[in-house]
Amino acid sequence: MQNKTYNLYPEVNNFEKFTLKAGNLHEIYYEVCGNPNGSPVVFLHGGPGSGCSPTQRRFFDPAHYRIILIDQRGCGRSSPQGEIKQNTTDDLVSDIDAIRAVLNIDKWLVFGGSWGSTLALAYALQHTNRVTGLILRGIFLSRPSELDWFLGQVQAFFPEPWESLCAYLPANKRHNPIEAYEQLVFSDDTKISIPAAIRWNTFESSIMSLLPRPASQNSEINGEVELARARVQIHYIQNNCFVGQRDLLAEAKAKLGHVPTDIVQGRYDMVCPPITAWELSQAMPHASFHMVEDAGHSAMETGTTSALVAATEKFKSFNI
Repeated sequence: MQNKTYNLYPEVNNFEKFTLKAGNLHEIYYEVCGNPNGSPVVFLHGGPGSGCSPTQRRFFDPAHYRIILIDQRGCGRSSPQGEIKQNTTDDLVSDIDAIRAVLNIDKWLVFGGSWGSTLALAYALQHTNRVTGLILRGIFLSRPSELDWFLGQVQAFFPEPWESLCAYLPANKRHNPIEAYEQLVFSDDTKISIPAAIRWNTFESSIMSLLPRPASQNSEINGEVELARARVQIHYIQNNCFVGQRDLLAEAKAKLGHVPTDIVQGRYDMVCPPITAWELSQAMPHASFHMVEDAGHSAMETGTTSALVAATEKFKSFNI
């Protein structure tokens, strides 16, 4: 599996769009593409707050898989955009399984990266009998130690992005940037909230990969999308992603030992440090563990992309 380099599949354009009414507030966007009669796989995006993109369909062979992508509550094309009411991890887990039921899927492969790995584990722990396997990348378990890293200790390796994040704030607010950005991002004045959201999101994007990524010349910043992402992410972080009180490692060890699992981790991941992935691999010793030696956090780095596509290729041989 490691001797061959795998590339993303070609773009998949023949997809269907759907929405799921969730409670009295949220409408969840999801899309389905690939083989209508194929092996079902659900993609869980990161963030929290990011939403899905067309590139993420391309980790899967569209001739083999029935591919389902979900924009989580408040994210992407779900509405209301940026809404944090009725928006917890348990709510997201319920949405995922409701979509499974609507699509008349008995069991499916669950693929999640970064925050999506937390959500994938939370889903698998609650609906174990609905999961044929797990593909997890850039492991994040929402523990205080991981949040402390992202919200401060990472400056030891990325002092410039950290300085840029804090320099935006008044001097008397820089000791607690998450609190300061929460006040700004949730301001009712978009002249305050949107620029703050853009600055907040830029920090994470600047530490995503091992080597700096070239800036896109054609990308336009959508202020409303940036604001929604920042609001949802800060909401989750301030609540320890609603799983911070749980020992997901112990739960995975106790309940998921029979679930085929691939774990893919960048050696130089500065968003979700590799110790967490290694600890998960120790709790789930049956899992295939792939440490990508020349990668950071991004799924789009060559070695990580190859390992993820290799995992989806491997699961094609499973009787799903």
